[in-house]
Amino acid sequence: MPASGGGGQSSGTPTIYDVAKQANVSIATVSRVLNSHGYLRAETRDRVLQAVRELHFVPNGPARQLSSGIKKVIGLAFIRPPEDEMSAVEEDSLLFTDAVIRGAEFAAQRFGYSLLLTGVTEGDSSNDVTALTGKADGVIVLDRVLPEKRVATLAKRSPLVLLAGSGKPQAAVNVRVDNVQGMQAIAQHLVAHHGFRRFAFMAGKESSPDSTTREEAFTEMVRFLGGQVEPSEEGWSSDWTTAGAFKTTRDRLSSGRPMPEAIVCASDPMALGVLQALQDAGLRAPRDVAVTGFDDIPIARHWNPSLTTVRQPSQQLGSVGVEALVGLIEDRPNAQRDRVLPTQLVVRASCGCPAPTAPGLGLLNTGSWGSESQ
Repeated sequence: MPASGGGGQSSGTPTIYDVAKQANVSIATVSRVLNSHGYLRAETRDRVLQAVRELHFVPNGPARQLSSGIKKVIGLAFIRPPEDEMSAVEEDSLLFTDAVIRGAEFAAQRFGYSLLLTGVTEGDSSNDVTALTGKADGVIVLDRVLPEKRVATLAKRSPLVLLAGSGKPQAAVNVRVDNVQGMQAIAQHLVAHHGFRRFAFMAGKESSPDSTTREEAFTEMVRFLGGQVEPSEEGWSSDWTTAGAFKTTRDRLSSGRPMPEAIVCASDPMALGVLQALQDAGLRAPRDVAVTGFDDIPIARHWNPSLTTVRQPSQQLGSVGVEALVGLIEDRPNAQRDRVLPTQLVVRASCGCPAPTAPGLGLLNTGSWGSESQ
């Protein structure tokens, strides 16, 4: 057996030092080839792999990870609502988060990483994310896990990807859906197709970039088309939950003030809360008030009436987030700082359109909305 270059005389089993000497490269280069880390010339990569074959070298997983400094672990932090506040509908609303996690898990496995999940309470969870960075090579955080002011500090500590970030230039990579196109499509459909002019927008948390962007895009488009959206000061806001939207709608109904022609919600769970409050008050959507959502969670298509909404690619959001994070971890060149995934309008009965002939589907507008990168 050849002598080990710098690692002492081989004891019979070929080492990474033997491979480096035979291929006439550094130990670091061998490690990069074995871990598919970074970019190398094809000639160099082939030379290392040939040495591996000739020496019958079997890489040791932990040793490879130690030599490259990579744990092969990706952290993902998401909002976990308190158990005592969970209703059946709230549990269904978590299917969005579950789909994101599932997409992230599949992608992590494809890249050879493990996925480490951490559920956090809503608010400033910087300490939880900081703890996660010590256990993982990089971290993905979902909406409302971190305030924007904390992003730069944590991004200096570890590679960081935001799902549903604001899209503003910052230290972390953003992976988000095209909220603007989705809300413009809803506005155009309600105004042009149904002739509505008076709207309310049921917002989520003020700290959520998704909610803010959706409200601004919808309001701007409605005004452009000649309609009106009640000011946010009128009380049309919730906390992303079905229960919160139910209470907000019930309070408005109790006030005796005229209802808008349509209530557009920043999420499906809130739209379901609105529908329930209307029903309890003896009103009916869309006969009395049209209602729309955003997400297309499974329960939305089976509700009565079925919910007109905007479908966002939940699983793809998770998988693209992992892809972006691996690019940061492995220092791949030309990593996109802002990835935008397209959305689709799903037309069902709650806006006043005929119920879809194929149960649970609806009419998808598959026009060229959004883009993979911007």
